[in-house]
Amino acid sequence: MTRVIVFGGGVGGEREVSLDGARAVADALRSHPDLEIAHHEVHRLKTADIQALGEGVIFPVLHGPWGEGGPLQVLLEELGRVFVGSQSTGASIAMDKVRTLEHAERLGIAIPGHQAHESLPETAPIEFPLVVKPISDGSSVGVRICRASGEWTKAIEELALDPNAQGPWLIERFITGREMTVSLLDGRALPIIEIVPSSGFYDYNAKYQRDDTQYLLNPPLPRAVSESLTSAAEAVFKDLELRHLARADFVLDANGVPRLLEINTMPGFTSHSLVPKAAQAIGLEFPDLCRRLVDLALQDAKEPMVSG
Repeated sequence: MTRVIVFGGGVGGEREVSLDGARAVADALRSHPDLEIAHHEVHRLKTADIQALGEGVIFPVLHGPWGEGGPLQVLLEELGRVFVGSQSTGASIAMDKVRTLEHAERLGIAIPGHQAHESLPETAPIEFPLVVKPISDGSSVGVRICRASGEWTKAIEELALDPNAQGPWLIERFITGREMTVSLLDGRALPIIEIVPSSGFYDYNAKYQRDDTQYLLNPPLPRAVSESLTSAAEAVFKDLELRHLARADFVLDANGVPRLLEINTMPGFTSHSLVPKAAQAIGLEFPDLCRRLVDLALQDAKEPMVSG
């Protein structure tokens, strides 16, 4: 029987989302009788913490710089553990939005114009409208859209008081357009989903708390645009040497050009999450998606880790 150890929690502003997702993954995997599931709520783990858990495939449903962005993956690699998700090098690049955009640009993929800043300047450094976001965080934590100088001043005041929003910062041109996401399973694109928030933009509340955000599966797009979205997502996945799963987010500008915003190496697994929605569209239900990810981790390890 294969043992799977599911992690939820971690540290940072996405902890509650991680806890919800880990519960969903653990419950889904329990539907497979040949799997033994251990579900753990974690904070920042050390070597001894992981060793104490025993053998098994680790499924870290963790988000943010520590759990998703490389440090945990380095630890797991040093211990020789089998785990779901990207290895440390790709995870660390993908968590860094600026480095991700640099890779995309070298691949010929369109991106928004942007600047990187260690701290937020008093005066906006590029023309309005603009977006300010932490370089290394996810789920729209700390994201602000500013259309005028007053909104910029308000944004930097709010971000200075937000413990979950930490620099360095990416400041990029705000592109008005349609929001698209491409989920990837083992490097292959799943059906495109268009995200239509009821108001404002696709912020943390729209992602995880509101029920009025629309998700349009296989939205009406010219064939060339659809192909451009999927090929760009697959190219970034391959270039960063990611593994198992990811989700690439784009905005279609006024000319219908997909511009990459970021790529996430451990997307959400809650009821609102997009990778499960895209997988379901090809007939892969949630329990089988989770099982597929465990199988990919075992496949990469070349030999199964079993208990009993």
